Amino acid sequence: MPVMNMVQALNTALREEMRRDKSVVVLGEDVGRRGGVFLVTEGLIDEFGEERVIDTPLTEMGIVAFAIGMAMYGLRPVAEIQFIDFIYEAFDQIVNNAAWYRFRSGGMYNVPLVIRGPCCGGIRGGMHHSQSNEPYFIHTPGLYVVMPSTPYDAKGLLKSSIRSDDAVIFLEPKSIYRTIREEVPDNDYTIPLGQARLVQEGSDVTLVTWGAMVHLAKEAAELLREKRGWSIEIIDLRTLQPWDKDMVVKSLEKTGRLVIVHEARKILGPGAEIAAYISENYIDLLRGPVKRVASYDTPYPLAHEKLYLPNLAKIYRAVTEVMQW
Repeated sequence: MPVMNMVQALNTALREEMRRDKSVVVLGEDVGRRGGVFLVTEGLIDEFGEERVIDTPLTEMGIVAFAIGMAMYGLRPVAEIQFIDFIYEAFDQIVNNAAWYRFRSGGMYNVPLVIRGPCCGGIRGGMHHSQSNEPYFIHTPGLYVVMPSTPYDAKGLLKSSIRSDDAVIFLEPKSIYRTIREEVPDNDYTIPLGQARLVQEGSDVTLVTWGAMVHLAKEAAELLREKRGWSIEIIDLRTLQPWDKDMVVKSLEKTGRLVIVHEARKILGPGAEIAAYISENYIDLLRGPVKRVASYDTPYPLAHEKLYLPNLAKIYRAVTEVMQW
């Protein structure tokens, strides 16, 4: 199997889906000859032409609005937002139109649309190029919200997203675009939306995370094993809405302790929903309080990025606290 990074895996998924289904089109700023700011769409215009790889004006609201119209009338558009921080201009189109048209039309229209783009921090991009804004979209019924952590998952999840009859927000952690490489099958495969991945088994603490934080969690788990002898089970949610409740509950039946790690700000972040669900429905499984390791409730800093984001020390402390409860 070829070894790929996430950019190459995403490019391969787009290429394969465009070959498989002529209704799949790509649009966004500089996605054509430039290949996108991170080169995810590199070379697609040479194979599929300007009618299926469309360079748009500098208007996120327009990109999403065009894509919604395309989706309602038989196409399967994949709209790129150059940085996911710029998506707010299209927020009305996403939450009031893309997410709800099936409901508003009584099932007459579907919106098979993927809105994808680079998210999260870790590259010193400052506050306008580093945001983790998945909580806004998780709160919106009618949207799938997806964030892969590996090249293998990126390809399989993007292919499933393109084939979905519902709108999907597909978030790509740019800090691991090229730093993680692994074997990716060159055949057609998909990963079901809503299905988490058991990264590693453990017996003492369940650590739930996604995106780039999966790799930080693995480092922390190894450190905790070496220093304290604790066994950490890691779950990569992959899909944040709907999230895989069954896998998390099954893990808690074994460990009884839960730590959630994410880059989004702590207040009303995805970890709050997971913690609330477990507390409301499965508190009898818990041997201690649910701990969240997240970014601070402040604008994203530039100079102090490493202090702002979750890190090894914060995860180590959270696991220690819940183990000592």
